[in-house]
Amino acid sequence: MPTRHTPESIVIADTPAAILRWAALHIEHVGIHQGPRLFAGPGRTATLPCWPRGALQVAAGHGRGAAGRTYDWDRIDRARDQAFGILAETLTGHPVDADDPAAAKALHREAIDRWSAEPGRTAADAAHAFRTAAARAEHALF
Repeated sequence: MPTRHTPESIVIADTPAAILRWAALHIEHVGIHQGPRLFAGPGRTATLPCWPRGALQVAAGHGRGAAGRTYDWDRIDRARDQAFGILAETLTGHPVDADDPAAAKALHREAIDRWSAEPGRTAADAAHAFRTAAARAEHALF
């Protein structure tokens, strides 16, 4: 059975490349929304907006784990954080990092959010960025 890339899927990716590929399919499904329509897409969850950072969170299973099923959340969260980092680098064209892990996460989110908020940004732009970052993640040593 093929992996379903929808918020309803109980399959949760656990590598940076897989999370980024899943997010690309998700953003193509729900679209990208900006401003007051941030939560307006057809495949959105109640707590995650339809935009690139939200798509990464959905891809990493937040808001969609199945009751009674065990997930390795430490592994998934680590892969999600790595996906955020490689996506931020892909979007900016340079490393986005800090010595402190919390500061690095904040910089990654800021870079992704700034890119996402640019006027005219489309779901196709975001999906392309996710796939480019996924290709880079395939070859990265984490």
